[in-house]
Amino acid sequence: MAQTDESRSLAVLIDADNTSARYATAIFDEIASLGEANVRRIYGDFSVGRLGGWDKAVQSLAILQHQQRSNTTGKNAADIALVIDAMDLMYKGRLDGFCLVSSDSDFTRLAQRLREDGLVVYGFGERKTPEAFRNACSRFIYVENLVDQPAAAPLAKTAGKAAAPADEAKSEGARKEPASKAVPMLQKAMAGLEDEEGWVALGGVGSRLGNIAPDFDPRSFGHAKLSTLVEKSGAFELKRSADRQMLIRVKPSPRRARAK
Repeated sequence: MAQTDESRSLAVLIDADNTSARYATAIFDEIASLGEANVRRIYGDFSVGRLGGWDKAVQSLAILQHQQRSNTTGKNAADIALVIDAMDLMYKGRLDGFCLVSSDSDFTRLAQRLREDGLVVYGFGERKTPEAFRNACSRFIYVENLVDQPAAAPLAKTAGKAAAPADEAKSEGARKEPASKAVPMLQKAMAGLEDEEGWVALGGVGSRLGNIAPDFDPRSFGHAKLSTLVEKSGAFELKRSADRQMLIRVKPSPRRARAK
């Protein structure tokens, strides 16, 4: 029997130094669609007030807190502890995958090693995350895409210091790219999959996109579904096949259309 995403047993390892607690609930909501978070651990020096924001999330989400003091300036004991635990869990062979929650490129080699052992690796981090770490993951999810776009308009009317939270929230929220910017990547994913009339199954495009760009996400362009993104881009025709499968093909250029 084929394994479904929901049946995957996952370990969630969180780098508290490089992840904001405000994304915690949204991250675990997303992980619930990927599998079951049977291992939940967070690493950092919680003896300092800087990580105090994680206290509530650690309790409500049943995350096991690993205290790692920074004994030497410039050395991150928490990162090392996270890697050691990941390798220990990998060798036990009881998991199907890992969720590495960090925006730190130091975990690039860890993601590669886990995938070499046949495990799926989901990365969660901010848009500032270096490309190397994003591409080392099976799939990389921007945490900004997991939170609702803040309603900043009412706050914008408030004068003085009260306006600052709206500006801050706007910068944290998902700054969406126009749908047209996704067209080159979509066309790249379609290459070689077309039938004699140029039609491609959207499901196949989605699978290919995950291999080409692990961080590709329709939500980065303001749309929850790939089909909506394709439609809103204006560059493709869409139709349903006899078996109700969504098919797409590139719209002919105006010049080619006139020639016909």
